[in-house]
Amino acid sequence: MKRPQARWSIVFSLAFLLAGCATGGGMPYSGTHLSPTECRDLAALKSNAPPTMAQHQSELAALRKAGYNPSPWYDPYYPDDLQAAQRLVDYWFQTECQQRRPG
Repeated sequence: MKRPQARWSIVFSLAFLLAGCATGGGMPYSGTHLSPTECRDLAALKSNAPPTMAQHQSELAALRKAGYNPSPWYDPYYPDDLQAAQRLVDYWFQTECQQRRPG
């Protein structure tokens, strides 16, 4: 294994997420993670429309909430840490933002 720490953090994160789902609670804790603005901007980004700077900032804010910390310096866990955060944000988007949409 090249980066055992990164792999273990991903495994732990996924196990934690699945443990919450197995108990019937969805996420292991309550509350929302994404704001209505982040939901709107993430939906716009998924539509493949030309992105705005504000939409990119919302996406980055959501990724930071999911534990991703972009660094201008060398990140030995890239791209694993980014992909783990993207999966978590996608999960939040599916569970939280889809419920808020009218219709």
